[in-house]
Amino acid sequence: MSAATMSSILKRIATGPELSKDISREEAREGMRLVLEGAVDPVQAGVFLIALRMKRETDDENRGLLEAIREATQRATAPVDEVLDLGDPYDGYNRTLPAAPFLPAVLAACGVATVSHGVQSMGPKYGVTHRQVLRAAGLPVDLTPEQAAARLADPRIGWAYVDQKAFCPKLYALTHLRTLIVKRPAITTAEVLAGPVRGRRRTHLVTGFVHKPYPRIYALLARHAGFDSALIVRGVEGGVIPGLNQTGKVFRYLDRGEETAVEFKPAELGIEADVRAPRIPGAGEAGEEAAPLDTAVVARAAAEAGQAALEGAPGPTRECLVYGAALCLWHLGRQASLRAAADAARAALDGGQALGRLHQAK
Repeated sequence: MSAATMSSILKRIATGPELSKDISREEAREGMRLVLEGAVDPVQAGVFLIALRMKRETDDENRGLLEAIREATQRATAPVDEVLDLGDPYDGYNRTLPAAPFLPAVLAACGVATVSHGVQSMGPKYGVTHRQVLRAAGLPVDLTPEQAAARLADPRIGWAYVDQKAFCPKLYALTHLRTLIVKRPAITTAEVLAGPVRGRRRTHLVTGFVHKPYPRIYALLARHAGFDSALIVRGVEGGVIPGLNQTGKVFRYLDRGEETAVEFKPAELGIEADVRAPRIPGAGEAGEEAAPLDTAVVARAAAEAGQAALEGAPGPTRECLVYGAALCLWHLGRQASLRAAADAARAALDGGQALGRLHQAK
């Protein structure tokens, strides 16, 4: 039955730009389930994933993919009322030095239980990921969802990282296939909404985008996945922190309502910077690497910069942490304005509370 089902699906979605047909939400879910279970040939699995992307997924197809991924996800509920779920790009950063791996510690110091998630390495960028940076900083990266949930409730910590290898091993097992596909497959959008750790009452999504069609898609899927609110940031390299020296833009919804767009200038938060984001050491003026990226070296540099920022060092990494934390605090209604939220983030950094949350997590 599985072979016949997948054959029927592929005959419709993989017949070229003019003849390909859409499939239903239920068929997309079943096709993705078969791929996750290893119930179809890897060639068919690869065609399924890339054909959906090449013909452009419909809303129903995206919903179906997400449902299958969420059904395969091992999930835990943290013993706290609210959780912020931070979904940075799984394929990492390859043009700038990421600060976001340290954002959960800052948010925890501001009273927001925060979980981030990701993988060791993923295409098409194969950039520096949260896991790589946190591991370089000596922090645990192999927690189960239950262990991560417990850390969110620990008043000394309040944050955690959980890896896809732990919360959705069937999806993680597709890593090699995704490498062979080369291009970004259909599941890239859905996987950041798996939601491995939830709050008792409310769970909020924060994720990033680059291309204009995606805020609507992320908001649609976030509502479908049950996120009570979502903050979708036009961030550097598709991440959750905007550029430091340009007008920022976010899309957000509250209480599962419709999304709205908000624009702001970094100066409104007291941020003045000459660079868009922290530069990779030794990279060119525009942040482009001069040689193939040595992710281990860059991850160590990001870990050092992040810890230094939490210790009070000025510079673009600190400004990124203030910016990212301020957006989250404002979105959650913890502060009435972006400037007040930025000041609260600075207080958590300057008072050593964020650094303490980092040390307690080791």
